[in-house]
Amino acid sequence: MTSDTPSRNRGILHRDSIAILVALGGITLLAWAYLIRMANSMSGMKPMMISDWTPGYFLMMFVMWVIMMIGMMVPTVAPTVLIYAAIARKAANQGTPVAPTSAFVAGYIAMWTVFSLLATVAQFGLDKAALLSPMMVSKSPVLGAVLLVSAGVYQFLPLKNSCLKNCRSPVEFISTYWKNGVGGAFRMGLHHGVYCLGCCWVLMLLLFVGGVMNLLWIAIITAFVLLEKVLPMGDRGGKVFGALMIAVGVLFAIRAW
Repeated sequence: MTSDTPSRNRGILHRDSIAILVALGGITLLAWAYLIRMANSMSGMKPMMISDWTPGYFLMMFVMWVIMMIGMMVPTVAPTVLIYAAIARKAANQGTPVAPTSAFVAGYIAMWTVFSLLATVAQFGLDKAALLSPMMVSKSPVLGAVLLVSAGVYQFLPLKNSCLKNCRSPVEFISTYWKNGVGGAFRMGLHHGVYCLGCCWVLMLLLFVGGVMNLLWIAIITAFVLLEKVLPMGDRGGKVFGALMIAVGVLFAIRAW
């Protein structure tokens, strides 16, 4: 082994990291481009033009939720993906092939796809109960209050803290749950997706409060999830915002009363 081997390996890792960030960024941008186009299309619709819940419309809403979750959650998993890729590259250099990073990402997205199906079913139920406007915004101050208070209280629960800890500690997660092979990498992505879902699912329901197709609201929730995961004091900041959500939810309830 030549003396310049370590520097060569660092250069390869750097290029791999850039390639992964470009790929994740490209996926995110495509998802947001779809959401922007769909939001613009829906804003031009008249209320009576919104489709009934045919199988085709259900599928369209499901696809919308999947793409929305990709646009919102892929940026937040980037640190874990980069660490997985670095370990995979190091193992490959040592003659131990590891499953491609795409298998891990696919598992992560698969878990959010499951959530998207459940969210579509929830949207169907709320719509049939006449609790949503044609633009997928809650028409009920009570529903808004319940969702806001629930999201705020959830920020303080042990389950939330446990899931957030795994999301904020990618090295510890990978070392604890490492599995070999493509199937193992996919299951690791699923497992990380479970923790991420456990951390954020109530926040995602707030889309029904601000509007499922409200791009600003989507961006605010995305930024909150990202900062909560990556900032040094993100976990404590999340509790501050949890208290704020409870306060706003109480105001909604008072208004409804």
